[in-house]
Amino acid sequence: MTVNLEVAEGVGTLRLDRPPMNALDVATQDRLKELAEEATRRDDVRAVVLYGGEKVFAAGADIKEMQVMDHTAMVLRSRALQDSFTAVARIPKPVVAAVTGYALGGGCELALCADYRIAAEDAKLGQPEILLGLIPGAGGTQRLARLIGPSRAKDLIFTGRMVKADEALSLGLVDRVVPAGEVYAQAHAWAAKLAQGPALALRAAKEAVDTGLETDIETGLAVERTWFAGLFATEDRERGMRSFVAEGPGKAKFL
Repeated sequence: MTVNLEVAEGVGTLRLDRPPMNALDVATQDRLKELAEEATRRDDVRAVVLYGGEKVFAAGADIKEMQVMDHTAMVLRSRALQDSFTAVARIPKPVVAAVTGYALGGGCELALCADYRIAAEDAKLGQPEILLGLIPGAGGTQRLARLIGPSRAKDLIFTGRMVKADEALSLGLVDRVVPAGEVYAQAHAWAAKLAQGPALALRAAKEAVDTGLETDIETGLAVERTWFAGLFATEDRERGMRSFVAEGPGKAKFL
C-alpha cells in the first residue's frame, strides 16, 4: 500500500510509503482519503501524525502521471484530488505533520492540512507548480494564504521557490524545527500528549477555529457558543472541573 495507518497509544500515524520520493499519484491520493476517513471513525485513534519516513515527506504529485492527462481528465480528477486532502484537514482530532526532506507541491499542501507542523532542520518546503505552468490544485492557494497571509503565500506561489526550514519557521509555514532524527519522535510525542486529552473538547476547539477562519466573526462566535455550551453535557467536562476543584489545574485524567 502507498499509505498505511499504524495505531499505537491512541496515535494513528498516516505514513506515506511510495519510494523514493512519495510522489502523490492518483492511487496514493485515494488511499490517503480512505485512511483519513478511517482515522476519523476509529475511537482508538485520538490524534494523528502525517509522516513520509526519515528521508522525505512528499515531493509532490506524480508528474509523469499528470503529463498524459488532458483538460477533460483533470476536470474529472481535480475534485477527487482536493477531496483527498480535505479528508485529512477535516479529521476531527489533533493532526501534526512530521516533515522530513522535501515537502513540495502536493507534499506541502498535505502538510498544510495538519493543525501543527514539525520540520527537520534540513527540510525544504514550497509550491513549485508555477514552474510547470500550473497553480497549486490540492488546496495550496487557499490553505497557504490562510496560514501565512496572502502576500507571503503569493511570493511562494508566484515564484515557485523552495524555502529552508528556518525561513519556513519565520514565515509561520512550520511551527517547530528540530534535528532530522527527532522529527517523528517529537511529532508523536505532541500527538500522544493530546491523545490523552478530552476528545470532544479537542474536536470542538478544532471545528470552532477552522469554521471561524472560513466565515464571518458572528457565525464563528455562534459556532463557538454552541460548542462551549454543549460541552457542559459531557463527562469530560464534569471530570475536568471536579479535578480542578479537588486537585488544581492540569491533573484531570480523561478517557
